[in-house]
Amino acid sequence: MALLPFLPMTQNPKPIPLFHQPCEFIAGAATIDSLPPTSHPEIAFIGRSNVGKSSLVNALVGQKALARTSQNPGLTKQLNFFLLGNSLMLVDMPGYGYAKVSKERKGQWDLLIRSYLSGRTTLKRACLLIDARRGVMPPDEEFMSLLDETAVSFQIVMTKIDALTAKDLSVLLQNINKTIGSHVAAHPLVIATSSLNKEGIEALREELAAFALL
Repeated sequence: MALLPFLPMTQNPKPIPLFHQPCEFIAGAATIDSLPPTSHPEIAFIGRSNVGKSSLVNALVGQKALARTSQNPGLTKQLNFFLLGNSLMLVDMPGYGYAKVSKERKGQWDLLIRSYLSGRTTLKRACLLIDARRGVMPPDEEFMSLLDETAVSFQIVMTKIDALTAKDLSVLLQNINKTIGSHVAAHPLVIATSSLNKEGIEALREELAAFALL
């Protein structure tokens, strides 16, 4: 009788890719005193109001309504913390350039954002989102300077590239590369994404997964 090849009774399961693991809302912080304890590496998502931050977070984790989206700029009024696979914290930050809020509220958000960026030891990178339809605008340049000042490594992530032709996208990338060349905290790799057709989403996942706890 021929012997059958030996098969072990148990095998190590194949690891589930990070961005396919559960992601859950942990906390919302409207003041620096209400920030959750530092426990995991953090990636912050920041950009002009209505740039598509929440849509990008939802696309990254494969959920439709984890982060709230709206056509009304300024909906995110706090720092929202989402824990991905007990390995990486994603932070959806209030947008800047909010034209429809009071000066008092804008001042509160500015203080919260600056305090978080300058004092959060677990913050590993900021993803600075740029709307591909509009390119880099003065508020974006100002925020890049803030990230330089607070020594926070940031990476440009372009959103809504589905609205551009390949030629226009190429020109925009060239212009953005020139811009980040003058910012000491800028990561040299620009990632172009679309939450609509998921272009660039996997590339961004791979980039951010390097910061996760093993």
